[in-house]
Amino acid sequence: MEIINGTELSAKIRQTIKQEVEEIKTQGKRPPLLSVILVGDNPASQSYVRGKEKACLSVGMENRTIRLDAGISQEELIQVVRNQNEDPDVDGILVQLPLPDHFDADPILDQISPDKDVDGLHPVNAGLLLTGRDGLVPCTPSGVMEMLKSIGLEDLSGLNAVVIGRSNLVGKPLSLLLQQKNATVTMAHSRTKDLAQICSQADILIAAVGKEKMITKEYIKEGAVVIDVGINRMANGKLCGDVDFDDVKDKVSAITPVPGGVGPMTVCMLLMNTLKAYKEHEAYGR
Repeated sequence: MEIINGTELSAKIRQTIKQEVEEIKTQGKRPPLLSVILVGDNPASQSYVRGKEKACLSVGMENRTIRLDAGISQEELIQVVRNQNEDPDVDGILVQLPLPDHFDADPILDQISPDKDVDGLHPVNAGLLLTGRDGLVPCTPSGVMEMLKSIGLEDLSGLNAVVIGRSNLVGKPLSLLLQQKNATVTMAHSRTKDLAQICSQADILIAAVGKEKMITKEYIKEGAVVIDVGINRMANGKLCGDVDFDDVKDKVSAITPVPGGVGPMTVCMLLMNTLKAYKEHEAYGR
């Protein structure tokens, strides 16, 4: 069994990003800048934003965190987003989710300029992915594809992949990326019948369902590659994934751990998207 270590893989990719940013600086140009908009005082969101700040600094990028009171209106938040769109020094914009309950997130995310949408959630970027064209792709799916590539699974011709979860952030875009690499993809979800039987046919099983240790050995084909996107906090305070690691480890050929698997890769791909957006802006004179 091979452990696909997201911490180690992301460190390698970050080093490449850092070298590119250093080269940009040596040319006398400004470095890429990520602007993160944080509304309210959700502790988990604050922690995630601090992680993104540290990640930017680690590769020499600039970061800007805009902290807003939870009581601001939808219209005020939209104006903040528009201001970042109009700032030529901003390459990537991210609105930290979840927003407080009184906000309708979709119209706010739709205000982000597609060429600065480093979360890859704007309908324009979703459409580009659907039609196989170049755009900004959601970070977690991109990270999963890099992890598969790291173990020699780049061309997935002839392989069956099952994705459990159909979110716009993970399941849907990931299914498209897998198809682009020639996998035969089944999307499963909470309403899927005979889920264990369907999963047991998968050469590549990706769990993004958000249920603690739901995936046991009955779901696993002998020798399958398992990517665990889930992050759940157990009663004892420790983190675990959607996959029962100890139960399946003797049946898989490769698996991601939780923590230290997909999570670090998600942040790494955010940096990659910011660098990509920067290059596009430089190329077109923004």
